[in-house]
Amino acid sequence: MSTFIINLHQAVYSLSDALDLVGVTHIHHGKRVAYMAAECGKCLKWTVPRLDDLYVAAMLHDCGVSKTIVHSNLKQMEWENDNEHCVLGEALLKQCAPLAYLSGVIRYHHTHWSVLQDLDLPLEVKMAANCIYLTDRVDLLTVVAMENQPNILLCREDVTAQIVARKGDWFCPELVDAFVNVAVSEAFWFCLEREQVDSYALTRTEHERKYQVDFKDVRSLVNLFSYIVDAKSPFTAEHSMGVGRLARYLGEQMKLPEKSCDTLELAGLLHDLGKLRVPDQYIEKPGRLTSQEYSLVQRHSFDTYNVLKNIPGFEEVALWTSQHHERLDGSGYPYHLCDAALSLEARIVAVADVFQALSQDRPYRSAMQPLEVLGVLKEDVCAGKLDKQVVDSVEENLEACWHIAINTSDPVNPA
Repeated sequence: MSTFIINLHQAVYSLSDALDLVGVTHIHHGKRVAYMAAECGKCLKWTVPRLDDLYVAAMLHDCGVSKTIVHSNLKQMEWENDNEHCVLGEALLKQCAPLAYLSGVIRYHHTHWSVLQDLDLPLEVKMAANCIYLTDRVDLLTVVAMENQPNILLCREDVTAQIVARKGDWFCPELVDAFVNVAVSEAFWFCLEREQVDSYALTRTEHERKYQVDFKDVRSLVNLFSYIVDAKSPFTAEHSMGVGRLARYLGEQMKLPEKSCDTLELAGLLHDLGKLRVPDQYIEKPGRLTSQEYSLVQRHSFDTYNVLKNIPGFEEVALWTSQHHERLDGSGYPYHLCDAALSLEARIVAVADVFQALSQDRPYRSAMQPLEVLGVLKEDVCAGKLDKQVVDSVEENLEACWHIAINTSDPVNPA
């Protein structure tokens, strides 16, 4: 297998943008929490490696949330079963080799200090988890307060008072004291603005050097985000994994180089990342989408590109995912590219996406059988939409394509 030269923290930083899409309007939550947590850690004179780990964990703390209905709960201080997304997040990170060591922090980031302090865990895990919990609630309180009072400095006193009131119960006293210390500064609150928190995040991630990462480890990171996308609905379960596997297989059948096949698999896994922005009810709607609903769905490949484009080493992944709904006759979206502008790899991802989607149940139709799927693909070839060479490869290997597309296994078992 090939290797990829990437900055792991930069990749996590960019991919964490996808988690913000779930909230649609609650943008940059992960980065704000990461910023505040790091500032509290700096106040406590934590080491640079410890701060780096805290920052990455804070950016990913809501990785167990993919449904918009679940995300809406995050604007409450507490809710029933509020640890469910923590348990799922822990399970996801355990499957991601480069980030598995942070899984315990994610698991306990909604656990009260009065409970957490007595658990049999390393102190650093407890402190990091509770630091994220504290700053997560600070962000919630700030966002809610600013709905009525847009001047953030006029909100900070009440927000701080609510955190202090939970000192020793919800939050570690040492962490509360650190927060109160850093929150005295007006600049601390100004840095929660989008452009400031973006700048802070880039500064924190850019000091990490790029290095060679085995494809297996890159894929485990990408799998984390593909699972989050597919978990939005039982109708899309394992869709991204199936597209990734099928895209790779078709690339191999068409004798593409190993690096291209590896990249095709990553593109397939990430092609629907932008769908995290689409409300759950649109994906599960049994009838035809309205024009307004469909226009929001149509932007998902554009949103996918915007998340991936800033990851050095993922240039081709970003490009091919952004084009998976383009068609050779220019009738696709969002760019309306035509034949000459679409690489073979982009055409492969497009075919793999159609094949896998037709092979699954959807709320508006049942799954099709292999020959039915092939029939639809050939109709699109005749209509000038899909690549004949790629579809011919599907026809030559129809049974293999079918099993590869639908026989995926769930990488996460929270139970």
